[in-house]
Amino acid sequence: MSLSSVQPTLSTLKTCQTDIGTGMDIVSEVALDLVEAQGTDDSPNVKKLEQMMLECARLDNEINCFVASVEQMTAQVRHEPPEAMFTLKDSVKTRFDELMAEASDTEIRRHSKVAAFKENIRKSLTKGNETGASVEEELDEDIAVTQSQTNFTCPLTQVEMVNPVKNKKCQHYYDQEAVLAMIKNKQSKKKSFRCPVVGCGNTDVKKSDLELDLVMKRTIQNQKRQSGRSRV
Repeated sequence: MSLSSVQPTLSTLKTCQTDIGTGMDIVSEVALDLVEAQGTDDSPNVKKLEQMMLECARLDNEINCFVASVEQMTAQVRHEPPEAMFTLKDSVKTRFDELMAEASDTEIRRHSKVAAFKENIRKSLTKGNETGASVEEELDEDIAVTQSQTNFTCPLTQVEMVNPVKNKKCQHYYDQEAVLAMIKNKQSKKKSFRCPVVGCGNTDVKKSDLELDLVMKRTIQNQKRQSGRSRV
């Protein structure tokens, strides 16, 4: 293993992690389709999808452990005699095995996307029950639309969100593309990004704090479809 080959390899692995995350979002969407259609999260197919999420989480964790072991050992070898390079591969493997041994099933189940998968299903079931219980309740249409527009407006773009993400720290929502662009912009200037919601005390919004809210995304999409029908 040479130091010159390390960074390209790590970059490739991190790209794989992005693809894994995208795949997990797709699995979550399929699970929500099933839950909405069947009205339960106890079907065999939903259980299979949950297992797929766990397998993806394990793979993601394995990549994290490997990246961490490589970064730690290469940082260490830079301060050692040149001959230490000959044992770098073995050092990385040993450290990787140590990190993997520390990983538990509980940690895998706490993976942010696995947790979001379960939370989105729970919210979908709750929303479905609330909708069924309030079928006979008529709300003023103008008020309902105004409330929806307010709830679904991104504080950054001031337009309706397309892919709403929730900040796990302060519970505020933003459009995914807008907030990630803002975080990247601030990072390039070595500055932290403050939550744009007025009065919020969260002064350092990080990408790791954000999770895609698929239930809200579907609610926005449903509202758009209903609005389109009402204008016909």
